[in-house]
Amino acid sequence: MPAYIIGRVQVTDWIRYAEYMKLTPAIIAQYGGRFVARGGESMTLEGPEETNRVVILEFPTYEAAQQFFHSDEYRHARTLREGAANAQFYAIDGVPVA
Repeated sequence: MPAYIIGRVQVTDWIRYAEYMKLTPAIIAQYGGRFVARGGESMTLEGPEETNRVVILEFPTYEAAQQFFHSDEYRHARTLREGAANAQFYAIDGVPVA
């Protein structure tokens, strides 16, 4: 069953954040993940306006999502994001594929 990591990111320093963005695709792929959405155009349809960058990652399993997020490789990438963005990330199970 797939699992997702959803991130809400307020970028405060795009130059430094760009360095983080360069590293993450290969690390995500290493754990079987892929980007579903990566900060593209968005519109709030209901509730308070979302002004943060929204990122959605898909992984083959919940365990793979956790392994990615807690990996040494991603831990290093996160150090590049420190001071360049404020972020909130969630991991969530997907629904079984029919």
